[in-house]
Amino acid sequence: MKVKQLVKKNGMFCLFAVLALLIILAAVFAPVVTGGIDPTTGVMKDALQASSAAHIFGTDKLGRDIFARVIYGARTSLTAAFSVVLLIFALGTALGVLAGYFGGWVDTVIMRIADMMVSFPGMVFAMAIAGILGASVKNAVIAVALVSWTKYARLARSLVLKIRGRDYVAAAVVTGSKTPYILARYMVPNVIPTLIITAATDIGGMMLELAGLSFLGFGAKAPAPEWGLMLNEGRQFIQNAPWMMIYPGAAIFVVVVVFNLLGDALRDILDPRDE
Repeated sequence: MKVKQLVKKNGMFCLFAVLALLIILAAVFAPVVTGGIDPTTGVMKDALQASSAAHIFGTDKLGRDIFARVIYGARTSLTAAFSVVLLIFALGTALGVLAGYFGGWVDTVIMRIADMMVSFPGMVFAMAIAGILGASVKNAVIAVALVSWTKYARLARSLVLKIRGRDYVAAAVVTGSKTPYILARYMVPNVIPTLIITAATDIGGMMLELAGLSFLGFGAKAPAPEWGLMLNEGRQFIQNAPWMMIYPGAAIFVVVVVFNLLGDALRDILDPRDE
C-alpha cells in the first residue's frame, strides 16, 4: 500500500528512477546484454556494415559491433560521470562548510581560489588540465572535477552562513561543544539535502562535459568504448555510415535526458522551498 502511495505521489520520480536503474543495470550486465560480444575486437571484413540481424546497430570502420560498444560505453560514461559528481560534491561541500563556518582568512583563501577557477571558461580550463595530464578517462574526470567544485563550495558556504548565527549553534558553542561536533551535527546535515539535489541535476551535465572532452581528444583513448570517442570516430563517416554517430549520439541524449529529469523530480521532492 505504501508503495502505491509513493508511486502515486511521486510518479515522475519513480518513472525516471526506474529508467535510470535500467540504464545502470544494462551497463553492469553488459556482457549479458550484448551476448558476450567483445566491443574492442574487430573483423575487418565486416567493416562499415549497416544494421542487420548479426549487428543490430551496424559496425564501425574496424568491424566492431556498435551495439556492444554503446552498451559497454555506458559503463565508461556512467562511471566517469558519477565519479565527477562524487568528487565535486565531497570537495565542494567540505571547502564550503569550512569557509562559511570559520570565515576570516580561511573563507578568503577558499573563495579567492573559487573566484580564480570561475574566471576561466570551464570547458577550456578542463581541456587545458586534461591536455597537461594526458588523454585518459581518469584525467578527464580530474580535469572536470577541478573546474566544477566551486558551485558546491559557494552553495555550501551560503547555507552555512545562514545557519552559523542560529541560537542552537551559539548554545552548542557556549556549552563547550567541539568544532568537529558542531560541523558534523549542525552544519553538514543542513547543507546536504540542497547539495544532493544539485548533484542529482548535475549528472547529465557532467556526462556531456566528459563526452565533449573525449570527442575533442582529451578523454578516452581508442579502442575504449566511450560515447564521445565513438562520435569522434564516426565523424568522418557521417555520409557513408551515419549509424556510427547516430547510435552513440542517441545514447548520450537518452541518458542525459533521463538523469536530468530524475534530478528535477528529486528536486521537487526534497526542495524545502516547495514544502
